[in-house]
Amino acid sequence: MGTIARMLKFQNVAIRRGPRELLSGVDAQIGPGQKVGLTGANGSGKSSLFAMILGELQVDQGDFSYPNKWIVGHVAQESPSQERSALDFVLDGDVEWRNLTNRLQVAETEEDGYLISELHEKMHVISGYQAPSRAAQLLYGLGFSAVEQTAPVNQFSGGWRMRLNLAQALMCRSDMLLLDEPTNHLDLDTVIWLEQWLCNYEGTLLLISHDREFLDSVVNRVLHIENGGAKIYGGNYSNFENTRAAQLSGQQALYQKQQRELAHIRSYVNRFRAQATKARQAQSRLKALERMELIAPAHVDSPFEFSLFEPERLPEPLLIITGVDAGYGEVSVLKGLKMTLRPGDRLGLLGANGAGKSTLIKLLAGVIQPLTGVREPSKETKIGYFAQHQLEQLDAVDSPLHQLQQLDPRAREQVLRNYLGGYGFSKDQVESSVAHFSGGEKSRLVLAMLVYQKPNLLLLDEPTNHLDLEMRQALANAIQNFTGAIVLVSHDRHLLRVTCNQFLLVDNRAATEYAGDLEDYAIWLKARSKQAVDVSSPTKVVVVPKVPIGTESNKARKKREAQQRQTSQPLRNKIKRLEGELTILKQSLINTDEQLADNSLYADSAKDQLAETLQVKSSIQKNIENAEWSWLSASEELELLLGQQS
Repeated sequence: MGTIARMLKFQNVAIRRGPRELLSGVDAQIGPGQKVGLTGANGSGKSSLFAMILGELQVDQGDFSYPNKWIVGHVAQESPSQERSALDFVLDGDVEWRNLTNRLQVAETEEDGYLISELHEKMHVISGYQAPSRAAQLLYGLGFSAVEQTAPVNQFSGGWRMRLNLAQALMCRSDMLLLDEPTNHLDLDTVIWLEQWLCNYEGTLLLISHDREFLDSVVNRVLHIENGGAKIYGGNYSNFENTRAAQLSGQQALYQKQQRELAHIRSYVNRFRAQATKARQAQSRLKALERMELIAPAHVDSPFEFSLFEPERLPEPLLIITGVDAGYGEVSVLKGLKMTLRPGDRLGLLGANGAGKSTLIKLLAGVIQPLTGVREPSKETKIGYFAQHQLEQLDAVDSPLHQLQQLDPRAREQVLRNYLGGYGFSKDQVESSVAHFSGGEKSRLVLAMLVYQKPNLLLLDEPTNHLDLEMRQALANAIQNFTGAIVLVSHDRHLLRVTCNQFLLVDNRAATEYAGDLEDYAIWLKARSKQAVDVSSPTKVVVVPKVPIGTESNKARKKREAQQRQTSQPLRNKIKRLEGELTILKQSLINTDEQLADNSLYADSAKDQLAETLQVKSSIQKNIENAEWSWLSASEELELLLGQQS
């Protein structure tokens, strides 16, 4: 087979969505083993290009092809709900292995010795005997403990089911892998693991991501979609940014706009560099500025332009935490916390998923109270807290403009419209119902409403989920100028790198200052991971059991297990009850979505019915959020209890 025949080829391709032409005249060739990042504004056609490759969308013009024998892996969008174990679900990703396994079971039942021998030989050829350990390694890398790998799929929340879908896609013996925002539901540790896995992937990779450093580490080509066209750039994402920056810098008006934005950051550095109390922050911003000056020109045509309001007051200190144990119910997740937050602090939280980062930020926000110890905010401390669950707490029926007017009834309407425009909301969107907003649009609205209230302590828990590269860059620029304090949890290393001058490591029930940088943290993670699993190859796994086999007699083991069952039964019952509630609520949500899919509901005569249905959906979503929160708390409590007993 010739080189061209083994390529993914686009020849004068055009794609439409309804009357709108998304792409036209696309000419590109992607060779085997190339790793290509797809970039472009939201709605530019990146996901439509994926749909075309998968056969879900037809080419309106031109030709598109790839080798017939290529197996294409991708992440399923539907959330699985099955009784089977997580491990068994992920093994389905290896279709050839699953097929051979099923045929072997039939052959063994029929005692067909010749066929059994033939199937075992085929299993050997595809290294099928290593499939369960490959699946276990994928699950471990994506944050699933050994116990969780054997748990039924339907016991996991939506975000964790998306991780299962990702694991199943990685399990596929694919020649080409399509990944659309794979890091959205991951924490920093898992992002670093996935990055390493994709670097070792031998097939052709097409990746949509808004994580600059993730793209930089993984891709060696960039396919940039803009103004209905697409162009291939060689190198990683930074190379693309530099090339694009050179192109855009020639446009004088855009270049001057970029220089004005950078001048704001320089003014902070110059103003505070000589002050001892601000020297550390100024030095950090100076380093961040050097990097931002290189990448900013590539984003000077961004539709987003906003700044964080100057806090009305800056008490010193803003918040003191003394001798605090934090957790849920009677179970402490973090112990002996001691910290003081002051104006100008830029604190990034590091730590594995489940270590307690969100627990710590909820404590700082006052969402949960200390189990022991003292949380003491200043009387003038004004906290702005961003968390993903707030997206579903927006009034689905209401418009962004009216929701902002409720925060400030005396503000002039045009002032509010201009303010929302800085967050990328057009004239029509400002007056539209939030119900049909995307995840990125909801995130922008929550952030806009939060900033409008002029907090002096900003707590951000994964603020970049669903945000595109342009909005992430605008947020990084805005944080640079903020004179209050910021505590940040994020899997976006670029945001952490350019905004934080201090890190706390949340690990082993404690939160301690981390002296290293993000590169040191990645090395630390890899070294710690090797204690349990060798992640240097996507096909090798070494599971280290918690309790070595043979260390206790059968009688002692049975007695211990009986005691565990007795003490943990109330929690198990609570978890089972909550799972039943969630099943009913999610079915109700499906029924409501089916009602909202009826076009007649959007007629002028049905406005009241539409509003009522949207209110019902909002109520159901809030109930699901509360039930999932209770389920998570009970599950964490059960896991801690079992860990103490083992």
